[in-house]
Amino acid sequence: MEKIVFTPEGEEPVQFCILEQTRLGGIDYILVTDSEEGDGEALILRDVSGADEKEAVYEIVTEDEELNAVAAVFENMLEDIELT
Repeated sequence: MEKIVFTPEGEEPVQFCILEQTRLGGIDYILVTDSEEGDGEALILRDVSGADEKEAVYEIVTEDEELNAVAAVFENMLEDIELT
């Protein structure tokens, strides 16, 4: 499983496992979890980096309409999971 490390400003780095990725409306999204096995905390992240940036910059999707739409896509892609 591919892993990604986030380094929030002023905080310790946090490692997540990437479950899936997709592109909707020209925006890249990734579904990540804090656990390689079993139930874990899952987050949907939106790529907000510019085309000229060397590293991707992600933010957590919090707006309900966007979150529900992207979660539905990920649920269809990964039939064995349910996002709540």
